[in-house]
Amino acid sequence: MVNVEIAVFGAGYVGLVTAVCLASQGHRLCVVEKDRAKLDKLRSGHAAFYEPELEGMLADAAGADRIHFTNNSGDAVHSADLLFVCVGTPPLPDGSADLSQVEEVMKTILKHETERKKHEEDKGKLVVIKSTVPVGTAYRLKRMADLYGNGAGEIEVASNPEFLREGSAVRDFMQPDRIVIGTSGERGEAMLRSVYRNFDCPVLVTDTNTAEMIKYASNSFLATKISFINMISDLCDKVQADISIVAAGMGYDKRIGEQFLKAGIGFGGSCFPKDLSALTAVGRKHHVKVELLEQVIGVNRDRPLRLMEKLKEEMWVLKGKTIVLLGLTFKPNTDDVRDCPAASVAERLLKEQANVVAYDPAGMANFKSLYPELSARIRFADDAYEACRRSDGIVLLTEWPVFKELDWGRISANMEAPFLLDARHFLEEAKLKQAGFIRGSRT
Repeated sequence: MVNVEIAVFGAGYVGLVTAVCLASQGHRLCVVEKDRAKLDKLRSGHAAFYEPELEGMLADAAGADRIHFTNNSGDAVHSADLLFVCVGTPPLPDGSADLSQVEEVMKTILKHETERKKHEEDKGKLVVIKSTVPVGTAYRLKRMADLYGNGAGEIEVASNPEFLREGSAVRDFMQPDRIVIGTSGERGEAMLRSVYRNFDCPVLVTDTNTAEMIKYASNSFLATKISFINMISDLCDKVQADISIVAAGMGYDKRIGEQFLKAGIGFGGSCFPKDLSALTAVGRKHHVKVELLEQVIGVNRDRPLRLMEKLKEEMWVLKGKTIVLLGLTFKPNTDDVRDCPAASVAERLLKEQANVVAYDPAGMANFKSLYPELSARIRFADDAYEACRRSDGIVLLTEWPVFKELDWGRISANMEAPFLLDARHFLEEAKLKQAGFIRGSRT
């Protein structure tokens, strides 16, 4: 079977992972990226973000001439039969999704397809929305194509949501739990089945509205599990129960499962916060009560406040003390610091007039770029040992594997007071005490 020619609009997180992984399956891809700096970086073989395995696969795909990058959207539209839309949908002030980039891509496709169809006669394109979008977006884009795409031929619009976790996105793409295809036409289904023919997982084919809802419902449920276990963690703290054992006991129940039942500082990143906000906005628009989701957001928003309460309980006065933040990214194996709990914690510590020192294996540059005013008041260290030297306390905010391998005895010996607050329930408390952290605590 001949491989489908594919174009990907947007070389961000979803777009680049999608393109590189499909190239590894033998497909030939053209990736459209408007940002010149990002484009130059990609052409030199480097991604604009950190993701394990990605750059090696990118080099392989480029070496085999299966992927190339351009800012010429016309070439992409003319050469490809299938067009993935992978641009950002950030939240607007009211929490709803900003679809301006999605609309812009569709207008671009219609413009170039109209020009092409003046000279060629063939079937229209398949536009596939991979960006996370509100229910009804694919329908609206199809209507847009029908109304404004004069001469563009029969353009079909499908939904194919992604389920990628930062830090394991390549594995998630190559070994998916499921593939969801939302389409109203047999041609679109056939083309997408061809693209994913080598993937061994269930394929769910449905209409576009249902496919779009699956994405939002999935992320919202996972976020609900996180906020739920954090609420239980607070209760365990009051009644002297061990939240780690409680979560383990729950996780053995196959109906519940152990994933996303790890109490801690809460969720962040580019997906859960904006997807929850977007889904609650959709609920309000349609007059559906979404108090549960609002409570999930509220519990997550209050986690840094709970951490500060714990710090004050243990350290009493924070003014003038040096507090180390180990980990800035919202999770390990990524350099993403968007909506990271670390920013909120750092801001609260500075308001208490504490001295803040920070270290992260991958996220410091992005943190400085995204939070420049906050970063100007933080000292960034070159490694964890330097960060912790002569400090009064440590807050572990990201469960980077390298932190578990640190010589904690060496760290405690060089601190003013050996106190560590493990906000991720990541380190073994017995080992911390053995290393000299006589006031080790968790939240």
